[in-house]
Amino acid sequence: MTMIQIRDVNKRYDDGFHALKNINLEFRQGEMTVLIGPSGCGKSTTMRLVNRLVSPTSGTVEIGGRDIRSIDPVELRRSIGYVIQSVGLFPHMTIGRNVAVVPRLKRWDADKTARRVDELLDMVGLKPDLYRDRYPSELSGGQQQRVGVVRALAADPDIILMDEPFSALDPLSREQLQEDVARLQQELHKTIVFVTHDMDEALKIADRIVLMKDGEVVQSDTPDRMLRRPANDFVRTFIGQKRLEAGGAADVAEREAGPDLGGFVMADGPTVNDVMVTQPAVTYPGRGLAEAITTMERRKVDSLYVVDRQRKLLGSVSIYNVMDSYGDEDKTVADVMMPVRYSVQSGTPLTQAVELLASHRLHNVAVIDEGSRFIGLITRGSVVRHLAEKLPHGDNGEETGSSTGLGPHGGTREEPPASSSTGLGPQGGNREEHS
Repeated sequence: MTMIQIRDVNKRYDDGFHALKNINLEFRQGEMTVLIGPSGCGKSTTMRLVNRLVSPTSGTVEIGGRDIRSIDPVELRRSIGYVIQSVGLFPHMTIGRNVAVVPRLKRWDADKTARRVDELLDMVGLKPDLYRDRYPSELSGGQQQRVGVVRALAADPDIILMDEPFSALDPLSREQLQEDVARLQQELHKTIVFVTHDMDEALKIADRIVLMKDGEVVQSDTPDRMLRRPANDFVRTFIGQKRLEAGGAADVAEREAGPDLGGFVMADGPTVNDVMVTQPAVTYPGRGLAEAITTMERRKVDSLYVVDRQRKLLGSVSIYNVMDSYGDEDKTVADVMMPVRYSVQSGTPLTQAVELLASHRLHNVAVIDEGSRFIGLITRGSVVRHLAEKLPHGDNGEETGSSTGLGPHGGTREEPPASSSTGLGPQGGNREEHS
């Protein structure tokens, strides 16, 4: 069902600049559509048509079949969530009052508003009792942007506009917020219009990508089909040859199983939580196969764990699983993923994880919590790094490493990147290495 319809829209400014040229787009209910393109292409202008921050010179914009010119602009904007790059939190208001702005304007009663504020803060990992009464200056940039996202959700709007909301954040915060938004979308099924200049971000979160240039739509398609069939040279250039090659084909060489790490971790040592990789590469069951390959290429791995939006571990998929079915464009990750045969619970002693790696010749093992949520990954690399940190050092500051037996001269042996491997150990466990 179409939620937003843009028909034959042109936007020409008083100085003669033709910002939008005969734009025709539809945004489907419950989908996240990402507008992307170079600076000045018209992506933000297109998004601002929806809440009447920009008025078209000609053409119409409809929401739910109703021409938005017939809707009071103030009421329209209060019914649409809006997230911007600069966050826009009121510095003199607490976090709770910031989130409650629109519900208060819509005259919600105090109890309903308070419940909604706490519910939303909890949804993005900000404990209400800890954060509700803080001020924006007391939060990190990533935390502030989380508040900005939930503030847009506060009055439960059907439509949310997000204008490059994560571009000013550090890479780790940006990736975590992308995960948060994707998870919230899975739960809430809002119609989201998301503007970005980052193709990796678009490929990761979008149901549909609209690529624009010089005020025109060049291609509007799913991420998978855009990777498989770019419309022209501009699309190919903007996506990037590396992503296209990753989405179109892969040549993966198998490598040796690697050293046996059994016996090198003391029994009274750390738990898996102390050593695990906390941001491993993942994909989702509904994503296309070309998207999965692109994620592998971007993260320099050859296999991915498959999770739902609540991070529950569903399976794993290797490059071979994908390539075996790549010719069928209707297939998704869910159709080709394999069950995860080995995992460990949060809090498990590292010795047990190492024994599992060694006895089954695995390259990694997943760490899950009590709710079967995927929280991390024990890799050979993470174990070796832990061991290296515990080694005694000689007078010259170099690691002696004589007791480890790792590598021909007693030092730790550096493994090739996972992108050059099969992604599957002899027993089917998939592998990821992170630096």
